[in-house]
Amino acid sequence: MKIEPIAASRMDLALKRVFDLVASVFLLLALLPLLLVVGLLVALGSPGGALFIQQRVGRGRRLFCMYKFRSMVKGADKTGPYHTSVNDTRITFLGKMLRSTSLDELPQLFNVLRGDMSLVGPRPDVPEQRDLYSESEWCLRHTVRPGVTGLAQVVARNTATQAERIALDLEYVKSATVKNDISILLRTARNLVLKRSY
Repeated sequence: MKIEPIAASRMDLALKRVFDLVASVFLLLALLPLLLVVGLLVALGSPGGALFIQQRVGRGRRLFCMYKFRSMVKGADKTGPYHTSVNDTRITFLGKMLRSTSLDELPQLFNVLRGDMSLVGPRPDVPEQRDLYSESEWCLRHTVRPGVTGLAQVVARNTATQAERIALDLEYVKSATVKNDISILLRTARNLVLKRSY
C-alpha cells in the first residue's frame, strides 16, 4: 500500500520529542499544585474518581490509555456517543468549567512524558473512529504522536466538520516540526486567554 510521505524528517520528529520531554517536565512541576487541587475537586464533586481513562490510538496505530480529569458523570462513555455537545447532560457542573478552560486536558502531560502523546499533534482518536478515514489517511495520521492540542483545535475547535478536522490533522502531519508546534501552542494559549470557541 502506498502512503503519501510526510514532510517531517526524522530529525524534526526527534527534536519534537526532546521539546516534548523538556516542556512536559517543566509544566508538570509548575502546575503540580493546580493538578492536585483540580483532581481533589473532581473526586469530591461527583462519584467516579478524579481521572477519566480511555483507550486511544497512538503513533503506529498502537493503543494507549489517555488520561483526563473526569468532566462527565461516571460511566458516561457507556451511555452516549464519544462526541459531546455543549448541552450534553452527562457533563457535570465542574466539568463544564474544566472543559471551557481546557483544564480537563492537563493529565495528558503525563501521556506526553510517557511518550504516548506529543504536546502538539492530531487529537487522539478512539478505535471506533477508524471508519471515518481511508486506509491511507489512517496510516498517515498515525505516523506522528497524537497531541494535547493541534492545528484543528486552533483553527476551528467547535466549528469544523469532521471532514475539515481530518484535513487539518493530515495537513499538520505532513509538516510536523518544533517551529510549527511552538506556533500552535502560542495560538492555543491566546485562544484560551481570549476564551474563544475556535
